[in-house]
Amino acid sequence: MWRAARLGRGVALGLLLTVHAVAAFEPMTVGIAIGAASALTGYLSYKDLYCRFAECCREEQRLNASALKLELEKKLFGQHLATEVILKALTGFKNNKNPKKPLTLSLHGWAGTGKNFVSQIVAENLHSKGLKSNFVHLFVSTLHFPHEQQIKLYQDQLQGWIRGNVSACASSVFIFDEMDKLHPGVIDAIKPFLDYYEQVDGVSYRKAIFIFLRWPVAQRTDRPKPHRLLHPLPPPGVQTREDVYTGGDEGPRLCHR
Repeated sequence: MWRAARLGRGVALGLLLTVHAVAAFEPMTVGIAIGAASALTGYLSYKDLYCRFAECCREEQRLNASALKLELEKKLFGQHLATEVILKALTGFKNNKNPKKPLTLSLHGWAGTGKNFVSQIVAENLHSKGLKSNFVHLFVSTLHFPHEQQIKLYQDQLQGWIRGNVSACASSVFIFDEMDKLHPGVIDAIKPFLDYYEQVDGVSYRKAIFIFLRWPVAQRTDRPKPHRLLHPLPPPGVQTREDVYTGGDEGPRLCHR
């Protein structure tokens, strides 16, 4: 009987130890589960993963200059000088973490010279969705600003649109087509965003890109129908402008003025 009591006490002690072991193990299991859930939740909310499913503004993302050069050389024919200038302007601007003003490119040329095509290529290399991106904005003068009597309304709406979108994404791209048909009053509304201001109304526009497309304003006398494709604004301290002319038998050439 003594043995039976001893055995009973042993079984009871074993059961008690088992209960304590389970009790000690359960908090650890719960802790691991909570930690794993927290890590998984944090991973799923991480920006890089989120941006795989939704478009994000990647202000600090560097430009893939090699990919842009390859695409321009492959798709843009007879415009090697324009390719060089565009590459130099974009790579220099995107590699500068603190530009002093927005990048402004003006592409001039007759129909078929590739103005719109170049702007599309540039947009796609800056934002993966290109012209469909939420951060690329295309304006066509005759479509968006057709009525001269509504210039004041256009000015207010355009400035509000630029301000709001740059506030949401500092590296926004704005493309203005048919600049030669755009009323000077609308152009005046854009000017404040293009200068060397650190901020305008509390917003910095220094990382934005503005692309202007237009037909040539005048023809050269030494050729019947020149195609002027690229006319970038000069960088700080440079007083010359570069124009790329194509057409005629001479092909493209670079001029300074």
